[in-house]
Amino acid sequence: MLLASESANSKNGSMQNLEQRWNTDAYAANGRFVATLASPVVELLAPLAGERILDVGCGDGVLTETIVAAGASVKGVDSSPAMVEAARKRGLDVDQHSADALPYQHEFDAVFSNAAMHWLAAERHPTLLAAIHRSLKPGGRFVAELGGHGNIAAIRTALSAVLGPYGIDPEEAAASYYPAPAVYRRLLEEAGFTVVTMELIPRPTLLPGGITGWLETFRNGVLDRLAPADRAAALAKVVHLLEPILRDGDGNWIADYVRLRFSVTAN
Repeated sequence: MLLASESANSKNGSMQNLEQRWNTDAYAANGRFVATLASPVVELLAPLAGERILDVGCGDGVLTETIVAAGASVKGVDSSPAMVEAARKRGLDVDQHSADALPYQHEFDAVFSNAAMHWLAAERHPTLLAAIHRSLKPGGRFVAELGGHGNIAAIRTALSAVLGPYGIDPEEAAASYYPAPAVYRRLLEEAGFTVVTMELIPRPTLLPGGITGWLETFRNGVLDRLAPADRAAALAKVVHLLEPILRDGDGNWIADYVRLRFSVTAN
């Protein structure tokens, strides 16, 4: 479910060019909930047999298979070579592109995206939405879910508290974007879409690999900005800060996810 990784130098003067890395095994173990919890957004898409659908940020293709099973002809796209390879092993038709550089011209009845668009920084979203609009046939629909305003707020706050003393701004390093509904409505309308539905949905999410597994899977590019000697200690501090907030009495880790889900049509 991934789009493009962002390269950024840490503020401590390091010249390393570090990116979020996607390991398909780690993603399957610690992030499979991304596809498992996506049935509402697939239902909103309501794919029909014979439709041509573009899945933007298809990841390893598990959710793409659900759309194919409805009888649609699906083209997947992802920027991660590892994810593209994994999706192709499932027999899916997948291209490797960044989501804001899609080459398609009015080819699709619908565009779908789940848990992917927030991996592009805010300033890239106008270009992203223009590329999606250009990919659709006139009147085509675009259905998506991404992280919304307030998403993983506790995790982000803990990372900022721990990594700040190392000269690292994890918000800048992650380069993620979790917009408020009114803000994203404006972006969609400016890109030529008519908003049909839009809602911000708090969704507490059980983390199968705990918070450590989540951080190692979804924030490895941020943590890798630390010197190896500091990484384990910083990770332990983040876990310590989050335990009273996100770990329940049975030992389960539940992250404070918030999703922005919408359906729009291309003018």
